[in-house]
Amino acid sequence: MKKLILFIASIFVLINSFVMAQRAANYDEAQVPPLFLPDPFVSKTGQLIQSISDWENIRRPELLNLFTEEVYGPIRTDFDEISFKEVSESTNPYPDLAIFKEVDITVDRNGKSHTMRLNVFLPKSSEREVPIILLINHRPKFSDGRIAEEGYWPVEELVNRGFATASFHGETVAPDDAEKFSEGILSTLYPEELSKANGMRTFGAWGWAAMRAMDYFEQQPMIDATKSVLVGHSRAGKTALWTGVNDNRWAVVIPNESGCGGAALSRRKFGETVKIINTSFPHWFNDNFKKYNDQENYLPIDQHMLAMMVAPRAIYYSSAREDLWADPKGEYLSMQLGSRIYRDIYKKPVEFPSAFEELEGPIIQSFAGYHIRDGKHGLTVEDWRHFMDFAELNFQNK
Repeated sequence: MKKLILFIASIFVLINSFVMAQRAANYDEAQVPPLFLPDPFVSKTGQLIQSISDWENIRRPELLNLFTEEVYGPIRTDFDEISFKEVSESTNPYPDLAIFKEVDITVDRNGKSHTMRLNVFLPKSSEREVPIILLINHRPKFSDGRIAEEGYWPVEELVNRGFATASFHGETVAPDDAEKFSEGILSTLYPEELSKANGMRTFGAWGWAAMRAMDYFEQQPMIDATKSVLVGHSRAGKTALWTGVNDNRWAVVIPNESGCGGAALSRRKFGETVKIINTSFPHWFNDNFKKYNDQENYLPIDQHMLAMMVAPRAIYYSSAREDLWADPKGEYLSMQLGSRIYRDIYKKPVEFPSAFEELEGPIIQSFAGYHIRDGKHGLTVEDWRHFMDFAELNFQNK
């Protein structure tokens, strides 16, 4: 009974904190401060970045280091051994449509090991390699054992379009809990990160898991890993964006409604802010990020630079009109500004000429795209259909 009372009390505190944060958030465009963003095309030494060589050898490494040190922490890539084992614990929900594989991925480092579960669906009808879409799932597992979920992970729709698709639960590598987040790969495989102010935290752990899934895709004969799509929604969208920056094996990166710490510009201070997110979810980012609570203008970077760092691969942002907490306008401006990398450096015909208020249909084009749909925060079949349209367009020439 005592444990139940403590649990209920903790839930009340979390809900009350969220409600208070919602009340404190700004939803008035008139209150958004003037935007003075750091220039992505000027190096730390003042050098003007004008070529692919300048970008890839000078400025991009600088930005990657700044985001690692000041916001996310690293995504560790070192380990001793990795192995893959197919298991049979769940029933295939689409036996006529797809081959279903449950894969345990075990990673060893310094004499310790950790195992994560990956669920994979492959089109039964295909006789050639197929593109793969990975969803980073931040939701807990279903108590009834279900694998897929219409809307959030519409396996049937994805497979019918010719995609293989896979997903893992973030909790299998790092629980989404401020007290328990280290009870996974961080305490087992990378304990040294926990004592560092710039160390790997929850999003780094989830990104690590996405990379291990890619390791599996690369050695599967039915999967074309060069045509890979990484998708995440909300907090997992933040992870997908950071992972796509760190791992260039992903051909298309899609953070859906990722908001503060994801696609949205931090300096707008609209909806969820740096202080709110660090206070509510102190385990997501590294400790250094907390220095910028109410001090966004002191950040040496902002989120539009992440879209640039995915280039020359493809990047797609998506928002919902009623999801003001995630700042849809800030997400679009971030894409609009970030897409400059394709035009100015890689000389690709990418355009986002419309003002946010004038947007109507989705912008599906090569290299960079965006849509905003009606409705609230969520991941829907409508979103997925735009994702697939964008991926197919970008895979045509691969």
